[in-house]
Amino acid sequence: MSTSINAGLSAAGFPTSSDIWLELDGQKVAVVQSYNCKTTRTSYAVEAFGEEEPVATVQGPQNYVIQLTRLYATDQAIADGLDFYKMKNFSLVICKPDRKVIYSDCQWSDIQEDAQLGKMVVEKLTLVAGRRMETAA
Repeated sequence: MSTSINAGLSAAGFPTSSDIWLELDGQKVAVVQSYNCKTTRTSYAVEAFGEEEPVATVQGPQNYVIQLTRLYATDQAIADGLDFYKMKNFSLVICKPDRKVIYSDCQWSDIQEDAQLGKMVVEKLTLVAGRRMETAA
């Protein structure tokens, strides 16, 4: 499937659908039109006996929850029988002008399919990532 979905709509500096994709076993299996990422971290207060206020805070691990909208499987992935429901341990790659952001060890937590007669099927895939790293573009 062609990845030029947003060909006349891209602006310099903003990722387009050809810049955001899912990888499974090192192979691009789908392009993604848009994404929304929420990173959270739980911090804990360290209290000491006799103190009125915490003496320190300790950072907990970061959690990455990413929602992908409008996934388009590549022709090769379709030929290989890609099934979004069976995907596990995959990566999300987002190319930005100066760097590449890679979310790895991903597992899906929610899949939503919406369809209307005569309209394109829109899938929303929510995933949880184990790691996030950035590399130079």
